[in-house]
Amino acid sequence: MNVSQPIASTRRADLPVLFVLSATHLLNDMIQSLIPAIYPIIKTAYALDFGQIGLITLTFQITASLLQPVVGHYTDKNPMPYSMVVGMGCTLTGLIGLAYAGSYALLLISAACVGLGSSIFHPEATRMARNASGGQQGLAQGIFQVGGQSGGALGPLLAAFIIVPRGQTSVAWFSAAALLAMILMVWTARRYAALSKAAAAAAALKPAKVAAAAPATPAHTKGQIAFAITILVILLFSKNAYSSSFSSYYTFYLIGKFGVSVQGSQLMLFLFLAAAAVGALAGGIIGDRVGRNRILWFSILGALPFSLMLPFADLFWTGVLTVVINLIMASSFAAILIYAMELMPGRIGLIGGLFYGLSFGLGGLAAAILGEVADWIGIEAVYRLCAFLPAIGLLAWFLPKVEHKRA
Repeated sequence: MNVSQPIASTRRADLPVLFVLSATHLLNDMIQSLIPAIYPIIKTAYALDFGQIGLITLTFQITASLLQPVVGHYTDKNPMPYSMVVGMGCTLTGLIGLAYAGSYALLLISAACVGLGSSIFHPEATRMARNASGGQQGLAQGIFQVGGQSGGALGPLLAAFIIVPRGQTSVAWFSAAALLAMILMVWTARRYAALSKAAAAAAALKPAKVAAAAPATPAHTKGQIAFAITILVILLFSKNAYSSSFSSYYTFYLIGKFGVSVQGSQLMLFLFLAAAAVGALAGGIIGDRVGRNRILWFSILGALPFSLMLPFADLFWTGVLTVVINLIMASSFAAILIYAMELMPGRIGLIGGLFYGLSFGLGGLAAAILGEVADWIGIEAVYRLCAFLPAIGLLAWFLPKVEHKRA
């Protein structure tokens, strides 16, 4: 049995598994989103500049990215569903460190621990979501992604009402979320093991059909696949770089340009991030019906006009435009991920690790660079430059065609 292929693909999607995976994704990404959410607090407490803020993001993103492709490559051949529990233990350690760090160096170490937990979680969870899809890959990835996007949106909201009024040490309260995630991960791992045994037994009874189902020749050459994967990584980087400019600096932009309060800026950041949850789910479901390429082009051509308008909008329209932009841009994530999986159907863990890891790591690098640029030319000028980032998505023109199969 090829462990990278969807388990029992003739069935419908295993919704209990997908919903629990979505819940763990929510808790994992909610904890991660606390890092940029507490930036306004630690910037004042530790007298940091924008460059140092960007370095925290870079540290988190590097540890969350470098190991993901390695973990995914290994678990493609040796699935380790319980490794997610270990990863969440690393996240829990980093969470406690963020609450009680007494120096900038300890902040960096704590952020690295949270990133390490993420690097272990995403590849294995991505494979589990695909294996539970029952052939409805867009639906499965959409449900999985809506959890992560919702968690990312909840972080700033919880920070506004818990961490901002109570201080940095209140970050430790979110240890309960990490412990809950570990319990859910144990249940998911047990369910995954049971499904794997059932699928292995069914495959052993029908060896001829399994052999007949294997494609005789690859649809694309290795060079075409490498070229397409490179373009997909660049597309995701452009989106993550734009999103990083918001997750790291949007609150400072709103406070500096419009004079809103810290809590008010966190609420607007929540609206921006919450739109991504809706966009991710909608993009996954619609992509199953109309194809990945159409979703990709919609996310590019749909978001670019609004991103160009954003730097010139007042406070009200800034809120409206950021919601619309992220709603449209987030619709492409499932399409990009599944497009890559269709190009490399036997390397699901590697694809999950690569796209969650490398692309988000590059997004962290962009955040660090944008922080240095903000110190030089100002935060408002940074957003005028970032308005052109979605235009990088026009590289989708060079993507090869892949066969779209309806669920």
